[in-house]
Amino acid sequence: MLYGMASAGTVAWVMYQKFCNGLPYYRQEKDWKQYGVEITRATMANWVIRNSEAFFLPMYEYFHRKLLERGFAMADETPLQVLHEPERRAQTKSYMWLFRSGEDGGPPIILYKYSETRAGDNAVDFLHGFKGYLMCDGYSGYNKVPDAKRTACWAHIRRYLTDAIPKGKALDYTQPSVQGMLYINQLFHLEDVIRSKYSSFDAIKKARLEKEKPVVEGFLSWLDQQNPTRGSRMDKAVTYIQNRRSYLSTYLEDGRCSFSNNLSENAIRPFTVGRKNWLFCDTPNGAQASAIVYTMVEMAKANGVNVYHYLTYLLEKLPDDRMSDDELELLAPWNETVKAEIERRANESNQSYVNCQGAPATEK
Repeated sequence: MLYGMASAGTVAWVMYQKFCNGLPYYRQEKDWKQYGVEITRATMANWVIRNSEAFFLPMYEYFHRKLLERGFAMADETPLQVLHEPERRAQTKSYMWLFRSGEDGGPPIILYKYSETRAGDNAVDFLHGFKGYLMCDGYSGYNKVPDAKRTACWAHIRRYLTDAIPKGKALDYTQPSVQGMLYINQLFHLEDVIRSKYSSFDAIKKARLEKEKPVVEGFLSWLDQQNPTRGSRMDKAVTYIQNRRSYLSTYLEDGRCSFSNNLSENAIRPFTVGRKNWLFCDTPNGAQASAIVYTMVEMAKANGVNVYHYLTYLLEKLPDDRMSDDELELLAPWNETVKAEIERRANESNQSYVNCQGAPATEK
């Protein structure tokens, strides 16, 4: 039974509104009043915290186990404000981490994790048991993950060089930053062409080695020739790139390796957009619940199922920690039976909406 004496659909709607549409509880409270229903923001927060911990956490932990089995992973992190953390000031930064599967052809797995700090040990703990390629930004904390082979994000390399181009000098090829961008732009173009032309990972690897490796080598040779003014934006860019030099060519080793960390940044963006509306989490329990529900929401999106109906489905099935992995697999959003059921529910809802609106008038 759900906590809070509310239906699965009602609790799922509250979750959907906040974690998919970015609608804070206080605005939902006002919205409910428009329909003559008194549901306080505290009640809604309690529904989300208790039900996500009881019924979504088993799914979350199952997704986590499945991620650790994969050979390609990606990560990102962003600040979060939590007001009432023990022995910490309200203004102190906490963090929401994003871990996801890579571009290896398997079903996408996306997991959020709340932590009080940005310490690299958080990544070490979460990725304990993972062995494979890890795509992430330049944060050195990921270096602590023992069995992960780091790959560099070429999108971050490009951003640093873009920032180093003097204003109005984007077409001035005497500028070192512009010269560096020529290499980067060529790599991005080649990557797009190769990805669109080949579906086989072996073919992608072969094409990268043939077409992209010489460009990477040329870029590194260019990099060694740079001697920018100390403290300049170009100096900052060169330092950033040199510090990640050993990871720049790693993606060439396997066609399943990602060229950039854009997938992770896209996956964490819903949280950063929602944060602009609700600004902070009140308690660590609320932050943890946010991580769990955002995981369910983004897992539904990534696997192509309707978010609201998937949340409702889980709250009806009530997965718990006594279920085996085989049983939890039957509730995963990539499961074909689940996909068919969610699609059926979504179609029925759409048809009900059309029926309520009435048939469109016909011209005489």
